[in-house]
Amino acid sequence: MKLSVIICCHNEAATIQQVIHKTKAVNLGPGWEREIIVVDNFSTDGTRDILREIDDPAVRIIFHERNMGKGMSIRTGITHMTGDYMIIQDADKEYDPAEHPKFCRKVEETGAAAVYGSRILGGHVKYEYKHAYLGVRVWTFATNLLFGSHLTDVGTGTKMVRGDIAKSLNLTLTGFNLEFELTDKVLLAGYDILEVDIDYDPRTYAEGKKITVKDGLTILFTMLRDRLGLTPVLKPDTAVKTKEAIQNT
Repeated sequence: MKLSVIICCHNEAATIQQVIHKTKAVNLGPGWEREIIVVDNFSTDGTRDILREIDDPAVRIIFHERNMGKGMSIRTGITHMTGDYMIIQDADKEYDPAEHPKFCRKVEETGAAAVYGSRILGGHVKYEYKHAYLGVRVWTFATNLLFGSHLTDVGTGTKMVRGDIAKSLNLTLTGFNLEFELTDKVLLAGYDILEVDIDYDPRTYAEGKKITVKDGLTILFTMLRDRLGLTPVLKPDTAVKTKEAIQNT
């Protein structure tokens, strides 16, 4: 199987090279190949210059010509991916690419449509800010309540989704809330999301952390919008195919 690693970056000059190198160094296990897609969201700190110097057929670089939001970077990555599964990898060092094989093993064992990394399951919860931890707890409770899931960490940055499912979803958002729209619509399409425990090394706002309390409120509105069905779950041209896939899983 093939894994498409989507790395979204905006002003990550200090870490982007290391994250790409660590991603390339990971052995996913027998039967797996990988492509790396880096989407730069109009960085202004030298990240783009670093990326232009990369000459590697295993790494595809896509530049946005204006700042379109992290969610749009993920959508760009999904559009260009060719893998059986895609996984979102942040360009900072909060999440370690060395954990990717855990996701692959889970897929091999279960045939899961989606696997999320949980910072809660391992019992080693680490957060720099109390409001960040409380926000994740609220988002996770709301997701489980609204969509009938049993997740422990809906705010995780490392999400693995089957490629055909990701491409079939009618994703409309462009900001951080796109990651929650992705979750909502995977669940609304009839698929379960499994979890694996992962480590987490949170960074501070001084180090470049970007999500804020305002983003948290936007995320809750996104959940309500999706639960009320105010946007279609599936793209029209893939709806029949995906419904058939649901019946066969």
